[in-house]
Amino acid sequence: MRAREIVDVSDIEQLANWLDTRFRIPGLGWRFGLDSVVGLVPGVGDGLTALLSLYIIGRAHQLGASKWLLARMGWNVLVDSALGAIPLVGDLFDLANKSNTRNIRLLLRDLERRGLRAAPPINVTPRG
Repeated sequence: MRAREIVDVSDIEQLANWLDTRFRIPGLGWRFGLDSVVGLVPGVGDGLTALLSLYIIGRAHQLGASKWLLARMGWNVLVDSALGAIPLVGDLFDLANKSNTRNIRLLLRDLERRGLRAAPPINVTPRG
């Protein structure tokens, strides 16, 4: 049996973690990331986190993701950015919607389907 090629996606896994799930609200266990925090800054926050999300899509493109997968990932970012920009409601939406984490899962599934294997993540989500 031939060993599957290992692909390093740790950079984008860590970025998705920081954007979506890096912090936890004690007692509730709800996870949130910089997308929720930076998104509180009107006008700039959602644009900045959208650019960081586009980096994940760019890396997926470098790894050979299909146009369909890239479009699906782009749609996730577009919805997150558009709804996240709505004052107050968008901030609550950002707490619930984890588009970057979803995009990483889509990419990992695609890599697996293509016979590639992602290198083990380096402490992507802290315990606790």
